[in-house]
Amino acid sequence: MASSPTRTTPRIIVYHQTTHDPNGNLISILPLITQPNISLTHIIVAAIHINEDPNGLTLNDHPPSDPRFITTWAELRVAQASNIKVLGMLGGAAKGSYARLDQDQSSFETYYAPLYNLIRERDLNGLDLDVEEEMSLGGIVRLIDRLRADFGPEFIITLAPVAAALLDPRRNLSGFDYEALEVMRGAQIAWYNAQFYCGWGDASSPVMYEMCVARGWPPEKVVVGLVTSPENGPGWVPFEVLGATFAVLQRQYAKFGGVMGWEYFNARPGGKDRPWEWAQRMTGLLKGTQTEAAQNTGTAGSLKIGAGEIDPDVGTGPKVEVPVSFEYYSDGLDE
Repeated sequence: MASSPTRTTPRIIVYHQTTHDPNGNLISILPLITQPNISLTHIIVAAIHINEDPNGLTLNDHPPSDPRFITTWAELRVAQASNIKVLGMLGGAAKGSYARLDQDQSSFETYYAPLYNLIRERDLNGLDLDVEEEMSLGGIVRLIDRLRADFGPEFIITLAPVAAALLDPRRNLSGFDYEALEVMRGAQIAWYNAQFYCGWGDASSPVMYEMCVARGWPPEKVVVGLVTSPENGPGWVPFEVLGATFAVLQRQYAKFGGVMGWEYFNARPGGKDRPWEWAQRMTGLLKGTQTEAAQNTGTAGSLKIGAGEIDPDVGTGPKVEVPVSFEYYSDGLDE
């Protein structure tokens, strides 16, 4: 008799952009490894920027080889040795990286070369493409193809669209249609770190995730992206609410894609003093050890929508507004 499939803990991913506090003190990621009851799967170090000078590649505001990053890179090696995959994030809120890669072939080669060198030098396990500026579909396909050709089948390629972009190609920050990209290069994309926050998504209930799956997105490829603190932008969801959401999603989807948090340094509930507690709480939620509240509310499973085609492209729904500006300290906001 065949054995029943074993449910594994979904991905738990954290972005690490603020590597130092305002006084220049290191923010260590080692507690993510040494503290108990944490099943972190991926760390995404952010943010890599391609600047006007092709040789001026930066990690936040500094060259990746800057002495300030010596310990950070060493800790990321420890994470890799502890079976945590380490990716870099290209792009983000600072625009320009993808515009420079979305030019003629000669310009592409010029700007791509330092990125290639960084991935090789730091032995990154993958690259997260956070396209928050206009880019052509052909341009992102070319970049994905080149990464796959240069770094092989084990290299992890992810993208970070706003969640609304998975439902309506007009409501995104990237310019290209993610559904078209999935058709063309889905086999090369490991998953999508979908931003369910800042007005582009809602993780306070399972409904928007269910809509993505009903639309045709494989649940194993849609990761629920969260802000880890209200200080990091609108849309923060308390853990007791997330517990109910994840309980429903894991019950419905055996291959639920997981969760990612933006970002590590001030993540609740521990805040700046104990930011690793976010990963502890997420581990408990996704392993089912902290879902009792969801079981007792009587709401688990009641929000499931029909399995029919959901097509918001008709444009009759409310317009999604661009999120308002907000400020918080981050190591990458000085440029």
